[in-house]
Amino acid sequence: MKKLFVFRAVCCALALTITLTEARSMDETQTLNARQRGIVTIAAFTANGDLEKLKPALHDGLEAGLTVNEIKEVLVQLYAYTGFPRSLNGIGVFMAVMDERKARGIRDEEGREPSPLPANLDRDAYGARVRAELAGWKSIPAPSGYQLFTPAIDAFLKQHLFADIFARDNLDYQSRELATIAALAAMPGLGAQLRFHLGAAMNTGLSPAQLRDFIAVLDAGVGKKEAVEAGKVLDAVLTARSGQAR
Repeated sequence: MKKLFVFRAVCCALALTITLTEARSMDETQTLNARQRGIVTIAAFTANGDLEKLKPALHDGLEAGLTVNEIKEVLVQLYAYTGFPRSLNGIGVFMAVMDERKARGIRDEEGREPSPLPANLDRDAYGARVRAELAGWKSIPAPSGYQLFTPAIDAFLKQHLFADIFARDNLDYQSRELATIAALAAMPGLGAQLRFHLGAAMNTGLSPAQLRDFIAVLDAGVGKKEAVEAGKVLDAVLTARSGQAR
């Protein structure tokens, strides 16, 4: 009888562990975690140039577990979307934040540097593959539109953005796409680009619920107008993907 009781207790404990694990897994796919939310606000305030709000966002990102080099990588990547001035301003604020934290005796985790790129990397081919992967394309389509009208910009996108930058492996694609959609949502007039990158964010594994939470983070911390406009674009992306799934 005692053995049966112990057996049942073990089974109940195991079932509870499985249930809690499943619930935790579900929670993780329903909302962004603290590190991801840190990326959103850091990217958004860098993009819109609100340096007063960027400073506490950087502090919060570090407290949430982002490493120094991960934040540096976000700020570096953003120059491709916001321009060098915004990126450099963000880096300047981050330098001041780091000085302040060091003066207070806070030791933040540096994180790792990116691995060197292979000397023989075919950056054009690599970038084309990365862009296709993010877009969810099964094959690389023939050039069209702006690619034919201005081949130089297509070459820069493939060779620099999707090769030189995305190949830096101290920040994963999902984090890079999260930073990108936050930056694009914080700047007006970029609905087409935001639509592509919301789809790309989902192709890196972010769930529709997590992207709804992304909109909520924008609404609570960045601005209601930005959240409303980004929400409209997200609705269009989800509707289109739902139609494709049928």
